[in-house]
Amino acid sequence: MLEPNPKNLQMKAKAFNFLSLKPSKKKFPSHHIFNNFIHTTDLHYTPTTMLLVFLLLASSTAASASGHCSPGTTTKPYVKCLTLPTQDASIAWTYHPHNASVDLSFTGTFISPSGWVAIGINPESLSMSGTRALISFADPTSASLLVLPFLLDSSVKLQRSPLLSHALDIPFLSSSASLLHSASVRTTAVIRISASLRLSPNRTRINLIWNRGLYVQGYSPTIHPTTPTDLASRATIDLLSSSADISSTLPTWFRSAHGSINAITWGFFIPAGAMAARYLRQWPGMGPAWFYVHAAVQMTAVVIGAVGFGLGIAMGNGVYTLHKGLGIAVMTAGGLQAAAMFFRPAETHRCRKYWKSYHHLVGYGLVVIGVVNVFQGMEVMGLGRSYAKLVYCLALATMAGACVALEVNGWVIFCRKAEEEKLRREEAGERRRFTGDNCDARGGGYIAKGSRIV
Repeated sequence: MLEPNPKNLQMKAKAFNFLSLKPSKKKFPSHHIFNNFIHTTDLHYTPTTMLLVFLLLASSTAASASGHCSPGTTTKPYVKCLTLPTQDASIAWTYHPHNASVDLSFTGTFISPSGWVAIGINPESLSMSGTRALISFADPTSASLLVLPFLLDSSVKLQRSPLLSHALDIPFLSSSASLLHSASVRTTAVIRISASLRLSPNRTRINLIWNRGLYVQGYSPTIHPTTPTDLASRATIDLLSSSADISSTLPTWFRSAHGSINAITWGFFIPAGAMAARYLRQWPGMGPAWFYVHAAVQMTAVVIGAVGFGLGIAMGNGVYTLHKGLGIAVMTAGGLQAAAMFFRPAETHRCRKYWKSYHHLVGYGLVVIGVVNVFQGMEVMGLGRSYAKLVYCLALATMAGACVALEVNGWVIFCRKAEEEKLRREEAGERRRFTGDNCDARGGGYIAKGSRIV
């Protein structure tokens, strides 16, 4: 390859200020990633090398222009900044230790022209329930950008009532919202929410929650998407050190696996095993086979269900308290039922009746709570009107219909056997009375005959 003319190289170096044959003394901004390489290396630049360096610098400049985290804004500078792990969001802040206040600047993006973007602080835990949030969206009447305070309680997750703006108990000194590079709210529009608030003394760690949604009904934001990425939009941030405990983003199949496993095991296998114990024993010729079928189905459900329970614990992180509590109750009851199999007294043992009462009570309670929690989990996953719920309802209705039919059949058989037993007892009583009358008659004759002899 031919070397370029040194005079041309020097002219290009003066034009670009970074391609001289000798190290340049001019200081370059620290964000240029090739700063040290350019200023400490004495190289001969071929045209290919020059083109490569130019392209790399251009890509570096473009990457910094996308600006995931920048402590400075057009209105005021901030001391620290942090790129958040989800939703292309970032936050910059300045902490004032003399009065325990903090200035925040959150940057996020809209996912819908009728959507919303929110940032909040939870004083108690890293969960949505209890978060004091600032939510920004376009005014339905004037289309201007609004930012309103909201208090998120446990009813928000299930959309039991519209979310209304509420005064907060956290002292927000000021708040504002503005669009960047856009005149109106649209998809991918970048928004900056700024706020100043006062913290508790000596408290420099905050539980930060952020999210975005598709729709606003009137002035009430609707529920946000429930993908694992959206559910992981939270972090605990140390305002002094800039360290953050980021909520881990689990694989997308975690939620589907958790829901499918638990619906099949706790919501289907457990009721099926209870049906086997109640109705199979009535079939002629079953013998002890019903017990082995019952035990095999229930143990399989508990073992596989424990895997689904573990997936749920990994995803929970304090969110959806009711669903999580019911899941813990189901797993506890399932473990107790499995343990009870190894402590079953003999048929003739005096404690057998107490064990049976305990086993039936916990077992039927497990069936009810398991089915209820499956429906609760479907609501959490946003499957309230899905085909998955329809299929599960059809399976449950089929099992319920089979239970009714088998229960009626069992009572018919029971009543028939009771009637037959009653007839047998009556016939046996008649035979005993007939035999007794004959014996009395014979004895009386002999007595009479003897009296005549006497």
